[in-house]
Amino acid sequence: MFPLALDLAHRRVLVIGAGEVGARKASQLSAAGARVDVIASEVLVPLPVNVESVQQRAYQVGDLESVFLVVVATGDDQVNDRIIEEARERNVLVNVVDDPRRSNFFFTAVHRDGDVIVSVSTSGASPALAQWVRDRVARSLPKNLAAVAIQLREERATLHARRESTEYRDWTARVEDLVNGL
Repeated sequence: MFPLALDLAHRRVLVIGAGEVGARKASQLSAAGARVDVIASEVLVPLPVNVESVQQRAYQVGDLESVFLVVVATGDDQVNDRIIEEARERNVLVNVVDDPRRSNFFFTAVHRDGDVIVSVSTSGASPALAQWVRDRVARSLPKNLAAVAIQLREERATLHARRESTEYRDWTARVEDLVNGL
């Protein structure tokens, strides 16, 4: 596995299935700025209000056209097989909830404080363990990291405006000062 942060702003993503897990994934993806569509035979729980569209019907081949990634939350292995096949043919990222061996990306356990994001993964082995680690890490962090990130963004922008590089600077002391002083 290779961890990375993925910019989903304005990207079209599809969630297939509208039970508790599908609704939670739709909410997470929407919060990340994705344009979320949902297809489900039945809508079993309320979906986030910022979902772009809901089609109450079964998955059909072709549903993944122009989709960046798909989350499969159907609970039906035969339907999942067809979705996975189409995703692979179209080079669409696919996550089959609760089936890491058939997924090519995983959701992580996330703690957010403004622009500071701490993400924990067990590569699909145990979401419960990832959540436990996330919570332990989150409790250990200072409470002002969002403000520190804003200040450092501004300082970096000032340096860039003067055409100075920020790449090779040692920011350790400045980060410590801000964390301890804000």
